[in-house]
Order: sequence, then structure tokens, then C-alpha cells
Amino acid sequence: MGETHNHEHNHQPPPQQAAAPPAMPLGSARGPMFPPAEQLLQLHYCIHSNPSWPQTVLLAFQHYIVMLGTTVMIATVLVPQMGGGPGDKAQVIQSLLFTSGVNTLLQTLFGTRLPTVMGPSFAYIISALSVINDLSDSNFRSEHERFKHTMRAIQGSLIVSSFINIILGYGQAWGNLTRFFSPVVITPLVCVVGLGLFGRGFPQVGDCIEIGLPMLILLVISQQYMQRVHPVAQSILERFALLLCIGFIWAFAAILTVAGAYNHVKEQTKMNCRIDHSFLLSSAPWIKVPYPFLWGTPIFRASNVFGMMGAALVSAAESTATFYAASRLAGATTPPAHVVSRSIGLQGIGQLFDGFFGAIVGTTASVENVGLLGLTRVGSRRVVQISTAFMIFFSIFVTNVSCYYLGKFGAFFAQIPLPIFAAIYCILYGIVAAIGISFIQFANKNSMRNIYVLGVSLFLGISIPQYFVMNTDIAGHGPVRTPAGWFNDILNTIFSSPPTVATIVGTVVDNTLEARHSYDDRGIPWLVPFQRRKGDSRNEEFYSYPLRINEYIPSRFL
Repeated sequence: MGETHNHEHNHQPPPQQAAAPPAMPLGSARGPMFPPAEQLLQLHYCIHSNPSWPQTVLLAFQHYIVMLGTTVMIATVLVPQMGGGPGDKAQVIQSLLFTSGVNTLLQTLFGTRLPTVMGPSFAYIISALSVINDLSDSNFRSEHERFKHTMRAIQGSLIVSSFINIILGYGQAWGNLTRFFSPVVITPLVCVVGLGLFGRGFPQVGDCIEIGLPMLILLVISQQYMQRVHPVAQSILERFALLLCIGFIWAFAAILTVAGAYNHVKEQTKMNCRIDHSFLLSSAPWIKVPYPFLWGTPIFRASNVFGMMGAALVSAAESTATFYAASRLAGATTPPAHVVSRSIGLQGIGQLFDGFFGAIVGTTASVENVGLLGLTRVGSRRVVQISTAFMIFFSIFVTNVSCYYLGKFGAFFAQIPLPIFAAIYCILYGIVAAIGISFIQFANKNSMRNIYVLGVSLFLGISIPQYFVMNTDIAGHGPVRTPAGWFNDILNTIFSSPPTVATIVGTVVDNTLEARHSYDDRGIPWLVPFQRRKGDSRNEEFYSYPLRINEYIPSRFL
């Protein structure tokens, strides 16, 4: 009994099995998992950091060259239809450069403070064509008189419609709208601001394939592959390959032009391929200082103003999407609602300035220049601010050095063939579209509800504008054709804009489809701190006014 007792007493309990490790997500053993990153870590220079001054100047000049493409495109489309000649086109480009430079400087100082270039917007094309069409039957002594009268009508429309953005911005209405955004809405919004511009990419490269295609291929090879050949080449090619490629292909186009390759081709081919067929260099004045009401007293017509109001709303939506993309590529956090609001209000003031100084369209945040931030990995605010000096300098043409005028230097760069710019846009627009995809990391990517909202917003954001563009004639008449012309202009302009359509569809569906039950899945907890003024400590770091200006501005405008 004793032995039995001792045996039972000394008996050890069976060893417990170790608890099974928590189940890992399917596929986690096949590779690393990457947590969400609020700021990109592979940028060389962020919003507050600056390259050396020589690099800053070169990078700033690169921003000027990139925005010049859209400026020349818009002038090329509108000025001939208004009755203007090469001299008028040169002056329009001057006005656009001057207003873009001033608006960019104001926006980087008192607007979002992000490194975004404010350039001319294609959103105003339909409204401008409507003004041109309204005056096409009028009798004028010459085509130049028709051009000046049309410019005055466009000026008046820009001035009045600018108050839409001023009221929406400084009245905080636009910022309150962005509070309905979630990462599920921001993702398609930013994506389509790049994808929606596909028509200005390879289709225009094909207008002169022997120039555009080599530019596209050379830029990819030199900027991405050749930089890995040598450490010295890496920093040069990564930041300045675009300038080097433009110079090389432009020289190639000059050789083709001089050799007579385009002497016996269609007129349209000459316009796209020759470096001397825009007549900008011969028609640009040596000295031209932009001044208010350059073309005469503005003409105010209610029918034209309503169309421009639709364009102003579209430019606000496009700028908002571009600001979100710029915040990622500049190493900043998502812009708070009050910052987006004041930037749109300032954009309205900028449009008022455009109307005063004779710009042919209003300005918006330049998508291609934001793409350039990603291409060079330099998101410095100073670089963009210095680029405004090039815009303003080349628009005034008043510098004289050693008795040699530099006045026509700006027109010289404006003669770069447009297919070269189109090849650049193929890369830059793609970067912006891709940065939009990165916002979905802050929401539940595996939620079928989120996948539905994303898919519908992306597809309709591209498909609906494509329908409106395909059914718009050369006079600007779109699919909406009611007896009220002003109503037609508003709807045709709004629904021709991919970011605007994506904003409407995404915001409505995301906030009505199981919104309360999907609060976490939508990524709202991550976004809310950035939407509030003091929700995140970094908001003040990135977006506060410079120096002590905030002490003199009412808090509701900060």
C-alpha cells in the first residue's frame, strides 16, 4: 500500500502541450508583409528639406519646362479658333505664364503650402469654346478684332465665376465636403486625376511617333535603368534625366526639320513635328510686361458666366485630388479640411487675377508637376517656389545682359514639339495615378463593400467623361443640349471631368452604402485626425502659415 501510495504521490502530471501559435494570414509565410506608411520613406527631399542651390535652380527650371507643355497646348487649341494669329498666341502664353507664376507663389505661401504648381486648366476649354461659338456670327472688322472681343468676354466670365471658389473656399463649404471623404473615396479620386488624362499621353505621342516614341523610351531607360550603372550617374539621371532627354530629342527634331523631312507632309504633321512651325519665336515681342485688362474692358454676359462657374467647380475638384497626391509625394500628411478650404478660396482669388491679366483660362493644380515630384523624389517646397521666378521672368521678357536681349528665350522653349511633352506625361500622369492606389492601404482592402465602391468610382469616373468627350463637337456642344445654353455648359463641363465624376460617385456611394457599419473598414479612424485642425501634431508643421502671419489672419481662414 505504501509503495502504491508513494508511486501515486510521485506520479507527474502529463506535460501540457504548448499553445498553438496564432494563425497567420493566408500567404504570410510566402513573403514579408508591409504595414501602412503614412509618409513615403524613399524621398530624397521632403517638403521642408532642400537640395543645394545649384540643384534647386535646375529642378525649378525643370518644373517650368514641364508646365510649359500644357500652357502651349491650351493656347494652340483656343487662339486660332478665336481668330488670333501667332503674335496673339505668344501674348496669351505670356499671360498664362505670368498668372501661373504668381498663383503658384501665392498657393505655396498662403494656400496648401504644398509644392504644387498652379497651371492653366483644360477644365475651362468647353466654356471658352462656348464663348467663341456665341461670338462666331458677329461682324468684326478683322480676325484680330474678333480675337480681342472674345478675350474680353472670357475675361469677364473668369472674373465673375471666380467668386464661386472664393465663397466655397473661405466659407469652409469645400472643406466640410472633404470631411465626407474616406480613403475609399480618395483612392479613385486621385487615381482618375492621372488616368483621366490618358488622351494627352500616347495618343498625342502618336501625332509624331518618330519624336514622341524615342522620347518616351529614352526617358524610361535613362532615368530608371542607366542610373544604376554608376553612383555618380544615379543622382544626376534620377533628378535631371528629363531635361537631358528633352535636349537630346529636341536636337533630333531640329535635325529632321533642317534636313527637310517634313517639307512635303500634311500641315498637321508639320505642326506636331517641326520645331519652327509655331512661329512663336518670330512673333514674340522683345519686351512685354503683362498688365490688367490687356485686351480691353471685360465683357460680362450671363450665359457665358454660368458655363465658367461649372469650370470653376471642376477645377476645384481637380485641384483637391492633386493636393492629396502632392501631400504623399512631398512627404507630408494628408491636408486637413481647413487647409483644402483655404487653398480653394485662394484658387478663386487666383482666377480673379487670371481674369484681370488676360489669361485665356483659369488655373488649377498641375498634375504633371506633381508627377515630377515622384519622378525626381524631390518634394521640396523651395524648388517649386523658385520655379515661379522662371515663369514670371520668361513672361515679362525685359532682361538685357551685355546688350543681348534674352526676351525671346521663353518663346524659344515654347517651340518644343508637343509630342515630346506628351511622352513626358505618359510617365508623370502614371505616377500620380499610382500614388492614388497607395491610399487604399489605410482601409480594409479585403472588404467586398470597399471593392465595390472602388470599382464603381474608378470605372464611372473614366467612362462617363469619355462619353461626354466623344460626343462633344469642335464648338464645345456636348451631349446635354437643352434650350438653356448656360445649363448645357455647366453639365457638359462637370461630367467631362474624371475627378469630378469620381468625387460625386465615390462620395455618394461610400456614405450611403453600409456607411455606419463599415466605419473602421472605410479607414475613417486613420483619416479623422488629419482632417481636424489639431488632430495631429504634424498638421501645423506642414501646413501652418510662414513666419507669424497667422497672428493677423482670422482663425477661421487658417
